[in-house]
Amino acid sequence: MSVLRLHNNLTRRREDFVPLDPQHVRMYVCGPTVYDLAHIGNARADVVFDVMARLLRVLYPRVTYVRNITDVDDKINARAQASGESIGDVTARTLADFHADMASLGTRPPDVEPRATQHIGEMIVLIEKLIASENAYAAEGHVLFSVPSYSKYGHLSGRSPEDLLVGARVDVAPYKRDAGDFVLWKPSTPELPGWDSPWGRGRPGWHIECSAMSWRYLGENFDIHGGGDDLLFPHHENELAQSVCAFPGSQFARVWVHNGMLTLNGTKMSKSLGNFLTVRDVLKIAPAEAIRLLLLRAQYSQTLDFSEAALLECKRDMDRFYRALERTPAERAAEIPGTILAALCDDLNTPAAFAALHALADAAMAGDAGAAAGMLAAGDVLGLFQQRPEDWFRSGDDAAEIEALVQARFDARKARDFAEADRLRAALDARGIQLEDSATGTIWRRS
Repeated sequence: MSVLRLHNNLTRRREDFVPLDPQHVRMYVCGPTVYDLAHIGNARADVVFDVMARLLRVLYPRVTYVRNITDVDDKINARAQASGESIGDVTARTLADFHADMASLGTRPPDVEPRATQHIGEMIVLIEKLIASENAYAAEGHVLFSVPSYSKYGHLSGRSPEDLLVGARVDVAPYKRDAGDFVLWKPSTPELPGWDSPWGRGRPGWHIECSAMSWRYLGENFDIHGGGDDLLFPHHENELAQSVCAFPGSQFARVWVHNGMLTLNGTKMSKSLGNFLTVRDVLKIAPAEAIRLLLLRAQYSQTLDFSEAALLECKRDMDRFYRALERTPAERAAEIPGTILAALCDDLNTPAAFAALHALADAAMAGDAGAAAGMLAAGDVLGLFQQRPEDWFRSGDDAAEIEALVQARFDARKARDFAEADRLRAALDARGIQLEDSATGTIWRRS
């Protein structure tokens, strides 16, 4: 069996992955805060960890993949106030949009998708444990984690105490014992979401949410914690600190894996900067599998630049792969080709996997059915080749319109109105549509 090696941000080196239980791998990934449509940068994390989960399922008998939903947050409150909607309506609508957008990109649902609002009880239990161990304290309706109480704070992100304070952009509130202390619980005014607690009606801080949900579904220790590298500090640093303090002797997550950010034409993509494209924007430019290929084309930990030119190049690559599968039809192989599996086990080296996939496509174009079968098997772990080649070449928002034009041309030929048939063929040709006529009808595809 291939040995999976992953770069562990906790140790800052690439290591052989050794699960706590070889029969059951457990992975937690930070999911979305549901207040707006997902942008293409958000989608990168979901696609990367979808491939990670697919690969783990190839290598191990059982995998539990947990991806949370943050549905209580100040951004959600602000969006509800600005839109005039209720908070529940904002989160329900946005979560449905997120599910639809990720499904359009071929990502499979996680095994468990906990919502923060359904786990307030677990959060209160953790906060009580932290107060009892003197790692947290209550002050003016707030509960704060005492950063100086945890001597290893900063180990995950590798930052100095001075850097940590600057990087956290913390509020220096008078009730804090130390400027770097972070909120576990905060009071809620009547118009804001709130729950009864030993410290009054309030709501959780963001960081305690993930600690509670990972504990609930994966236990005090689990194998992999994933997320975008923008979460490394302070979110993941704080998660680690509060979790190991709540459960002395625990390790929390053994391997920390972070995907790199996505830039747009060389510029940082950010909702706060207004510089982003939603998944739905990009689906208007190219098919979903071309988008998925682009999101995986660079190794997950590297910054990836998104441009329309790069996306169209990925569309051409997908055309080539589907032409190979069209030329040499085959059933899916029982096993993933060794070259593909070896690349993915090398810290999810998708660029090397795609290089191997191109080699298989060369062989399939030459009539090698085994290579075509291997391509389909590789597609299962990469989330590609999920449709028939003929459907790939006929997909698009204008497919129904093109079908109507093709049928109109066929009818004109049948009626021996060759001038009209030629006019329609020229119109289709101008749109890049290739036609193959037969006695029973006309097949079309995009060039």
